[in-house]
Amino acid sequence: MHDFGNLPSASEPSGALIQATDGNFYGTTDDGGKAGEGTLFKITPTGTFTTIANFGGLEDLPVGALVQGTDGKFYGVTYYGGNGAGSVYVASSGLTPFVRTLPISGTVGSTVSILGTNLTAATRVTFSGVSSGFTVVSGSQVTTTVPIGATTGEVQVATPGGTLSSNVPFTVKP
Repeated sequence: MHDFGNLPSASEPSGALIQATDGNFYGTTDDGGKAGEGTLFKITPTGTFTTIANFGGLEDLPVGALVQGTDGKFYGVTYYGGNGAGSVYVASSGLTPFVRTLPISGTVGSTVSILGTNLTAATRVTFSGVSSGFTVVSGSQVTTTVPIGATTGEVQVATPGGTLSSNVPFTVKP
């Protein structure tokens, strides 16, 4: 898909790739980029490579895999940065917030936790368009049960800020 030796300044991938909610792959390099201290990059499934951010200054030399938060942003750690002992960073590439179900499958009547951002004022939860009663546990968690009539598909949580959709389809088991 991509040869890292072909970048303007050679770089070495660090950590694992993750596939984000937009279907693209994201990762980091531990060198290369404008300051020579690493990059955050995106590769499309067809192999198009884009540098999202360059590390240097307060954050440099990213290590380990990225994590995509339910706010749509990427989180990671650096080897150096901050006071010289490493740092935690957040990077935005414009991806939208989403919700994540735990577990990602269940039978009608089973309990499901829904994780997300700004869920305190949630007004509706649906499984493939079928409404379900729910309880707001915190700003980042709602609990519900799989409703009668639900089918495999998207779980959505309506909030005053908009409707958040699940990052993977929820499978309703027989």
